[in-house]
Amino acid sequence: MYIRRTTNKSRKSGKQYFTYRLVQSVRSENGVKQLTLLNLGAAFNLDRDKWPELSARIQEILDGQGNLFVEQNTIEEMAQDLASRIVLAQQTAETNDIASEYVDVDVNSLEMIRPRSISVEHVAKMALDDLKIPELLLMSGFDPQQAAVAIGVIVGRMCQPGSERATHTWLQNVSGIGELIDHEFSKTSQYQVYKIADKLFDIKKEIESHLFLQEKRLFGFEETITLYDLTNTYFEGTGKYNENAKRGHSKEKRTDCPLVTLAMVLDSSGFPKKTEVLEGNVSEPSTLSKMIDKLETKSDANSLEIDSKATIVMDAGIASEENIEWLKENGYNYIVVSRKRHREFNEDEAVIVKEDANCIVKVQRVLSEETDEVLFYCHSSQKEKKEQAIMDRFTQRFEESMTKLEAGLHKKRCMKKNDKVMEKIGRIKQQYSNAAKHYKITLTKDEKSGNVIKLVWERKQESDTKDSLPGVYCIRTSHKDLDEKVLWKTYTMLTDLESVFRSLKSELGLRPVYHQKTDRVTSHLFITVIAYHLVHLIRTKLKAEGITTSWSGLRKQLAGQSRITVTMHCRDNTVLHIRKSTQPEPRQREIYSALNLKSHPGEVVKTKIEKTTKSSAIKEKPKL
Repeated sequence: MYIRRTTNKSRKSGKQYFTYRLVQSVRSENGVKQLTLLNLGAAFNLDRDKWPELSARIQEILDGQGNLFVEQNTIEEMAQDLASRIVLAQQTAETNDIASEYVDVDVNSLEMIRPRSISVEHVAKMALDDLKIPELLLMSGFDPQQAAVAIGVIVGRMCQPGSERATHTWLQNVSGIGELIDHEFSKTSQYQVYKIADKLFDIKKEIESHLFLQEKRLFGFEETITLYDLTNTYFEGTGKYNENAKRGHSKEKRTDCPLVTLAMVLDSSGFPKKTEVLEGNVSEPSTLSKMIDKLETKSDANSLEIDSKATIVMDAGIASEENIEWLKENGYNYIVVSRKRHREFNEDEAVIVKEDANCIVKVQRVLSEETDEVLFYCHSSQKEKKEQAIMDRFTQRFEESMTKLEAGLHKKRCMKKNDKVMEKIGRIKQQYSNAAKHYKITLTKDEKSGNVIKLVWERKQESDTKDSLPGVYCIRTSHKDLDEKVLWKTYTMLTDLESVFRSLKSELGLRPVYHQKTDRVTSHLFITVIAYHLVHLIRTKLKAEGITTSWSGLRKQLAGQSRITVTMHCRDNTVLHIRKSTQPEPRQREIYSALNLKSHPGEVVKTKIEKTTKSSAIKEKPKL
């Protein structure tokens, strides 16, 4: 076995270039022939003096021999990769139900090589096929290689979230997704991975429209509810090359980093309809009309327009009076969380909408003549306990601070001057404002010295405060025909929307972002959104089967199953290479069964290679 260099000339430019092949000499009836085992292409860049060593190591791997001298990691990695490609080129695929076949083998020669993760990729490929993403990419002008790289990048964001550089390493060295889609990622360059992100973003509108229509086809949901919300993410660097990078309020408390904002419009089932990357300091209320206007394009049958009967659901951060008026003027119904601070609740007029061992929720329906809306005052026992615990903690801290201040009035070298004491009380009230408003504070001053000699604080009567009852929140809606149970169930969709953003950030690598240019940042975020479509489809199917585990939990549950090659020496002077998936664990079988997937991803493939008695390549210990 040896490497042959061939001189070629470009038909277009006439420029001379070299290509490389891995060749083996084979004896036949007509003499010795040179058989090409593998085309190495024009990008093969190993120094010529290392070719014999590489050839020898490839032959050793094919013959099932270990390497006694492992000094050159680069040569070992190349040899393992090229040997596996030779085996794949000669393999024969079989079904997982293999008929009995007996071979005499040397059990001491058994080796297991090239393990690749396969379980999460197996589930991800199911979601890709369900949403017909491979077909979409090919119809959108992607060639087969570009489509495969795009699928690899999307699946990488699902399985091992990270930068495009990290995804490239994962595809080449860790994942078995290439075996499921019949693509060799060892030939994929890092540049191709970066460029495919930009190419995906170029067809963003087509992808969003296609995905949502496929999801609607699969699950048959009606577009009666439209959820809208936004979140931001930070990225490392100055942000001077990104026009959207702005300093703002970071939801991760990363005020030291520039931010970008991701706005999302979703259906009530949680599937995204439209996304947009905005400036990092954008005001939440100012984005609503812009996003909905973009959804109202009616130029083609596949446009993602909002149904005129759809109800817009938003949280209090976006539900400004200006946005409410805009929705009314444009004929949209809405369900929003009210910004109203003082919220009353009459338990006698309330209806129970949820009752279990942990929580009881009651809803009171009130018609507002002032705004021509229906107000729903909701009381949650669980929320009341939480708010009461927070209030008790701040009340305790407020009283401890006041006690310490009062004790200092009777000690030397402590604060006693009236102005200083008043200033200190102001700071305490500011720090514990929610607790301080329930107290009345009085001071007694010494007329002669002007010092404070007595400090008294007492709790006000509940009737004297204008605060809401703990555990009560208000929902306002334009729907006058909704009953309490339907309204509250619709409102809880906002909680599900928050879980969407948590999944995007913590499970799918939305933060942080390491790119600097505007287009690259936007493309990176869009891949995360595509990955979320697949994740949500998987979780929706599993939820129907009673499995409600988070995506990070599902990844842990699926982890462990791999594709692996087993090699063994046979009595007939051949080496048998068998590549198959390991047996799934019960936890993995449970998920496969719920998704109606086979438990052994990929096909069982086997290759028999005749051992060489004497290699044509030079075998010698590498010089140190």
